[in-house]
Amino acid sequence: MSLVSDCTTSQILKSPLAEKLRPKALNEFTGQHHLLGNGKPLRLAIESGKPHSMILWGPPGTGKTTLAQIMSNAFNAEFISLSAVLSGIKEIRNAIERAQKVLQHNGRHTILFVDEVHRFNKSQQDAFLPHVEQGLFTFVGATTENPSFEVNSALLSRAQVYTLIALTDDDLNQIFKRALENMPNPQQFSDDARKFIIAFADGDARRMINMFEQIITAAEIEKITEIDIQHVQNALSRNTRRFDKGGDEFYDQISALHKSVRGSSPDATLYWLCRMLDSGAEPLYIGRRLIRMAVEDIGMADPRALQIALSACETYERLGSPEGELALAQAALYLSCAPKSNAAYMAYKKTRSYIANDKSRPVPLHLRNAPTQLMKNMGHGRDYRYAHDYPEAYVAGEHYFPDAMPDVQFYQPTRNGLENKIQEKLNYLRSLDQKAKKQK
Repeated sequence: MSLVSDCTTSQILKSPLAEKLRPKALNEFTGQHHLLGNGKPLRLAIESGKPHSMILWGPPGTGKTTLAQIMSNAFNAEFISLSAVLSGIKEIRNAIERAQKVLQHNGRHTILFVDEVHRFNKSQQDAFLPHVEQGLFTFVGATTENPSFEVNSALLSRAQVYTLIALTDDDLNQIFKRALENMPNPQQFSDDARKFIIAFADGDARRMINMFEQIITAAEIEKITEIDIQHVQNALSRNTRRFDKGGDEFYDQISALHKSVRGSSPDATLYWLCRMLDSGAEPLYIGRRLIRMAVEDIGMADPRALQIALSACETYERLGSPEGELALAQAALYLSCAPKSNAAYMAYKKTRSYIANDKSRPVPLHLRNAPTQLMKNMGHGRDYRYAHDYPEAYVAGEHYFPDAMPDVQFYQPTRNGLENKIQEKLNYLRSLDQKAKKQK
């Protein structure tokens, strides 16, 4: 196959391939079948010819901007685009004035598209409200963050939220074929190279197309006519996968790791741990979450779990990456395989809740400290029975709660791990209490 000429490559790079491949109509769009398939909500909304304000929520490269432009074409509307990263109140006002002029002079409606809308602060988001209500324009916001947290409730109540998902390998494969067809003299890609690019794109069409261009350019420079996986790996600098250290992707993966540990799935635990490390997550943050898992989901069923999680963090602090990451992996495996109990966690929450809703009860006199003679004269510490002076270091029938406080039981051990033994011990001690009460 002939090489792509310098002239051809130059022409390609003048107009980014991602822009040239951007669909102009709904039937050209790839992916989001749950929203755009026959009878699905967003397709029905577009085909109805009646635009409504909406928030498009999803990861990068899933078609949010493209969908906004397709809607503008479908409704024969003016398309005004703002980036919340680059725009402020001045740009918002200019967009509003432009929408007013278009309506007055041409009678055309406007689609106002705001990319990364979560970057706008409350006052900036509020600036859209009266114009949305008046129908001056249809507001379409795009965000990679959960709109429940990042978009004002007033604006959110006036917009339908549509959730976009990462593109599937089949979706990306279709786009890859279109990219090849768009090249005047396309290079040949081996199956392994194509699969590697699609996997590396991680559900992001724009990322894949940009990689495609980068690889084609490198192939021309190296005078390669058939692109194999080795060439792809050499052409691409080491990039991390999609991972927003403060966004939903971050917390979704932490959630998956936590639930895999809680569910006693060591293989899934390792998978999510390594996914996060591969994506650039801070290892010590993961370590802190492992400590939380040890106390929340294992607790007294295996008290060693907490020490192992703490030791793993200390080991990482001494060794750093990558050696210290093995200690985190070992701790995660231990937690996953350990017996599970949230009894301590639940007991703590119940106790805090009880105290928050109860009156402040005084410490009983026999439990009070008596460091001075005056306090002793006041009865502090009187009749206190020292546990170590009694058989089995236990004072049967002793009362350690405030006087007149109802009987409560916050801690209820499970039958898992060490807690099974703890439950047996507590049952035995309670039987001694019952005997002591009968003897009074």
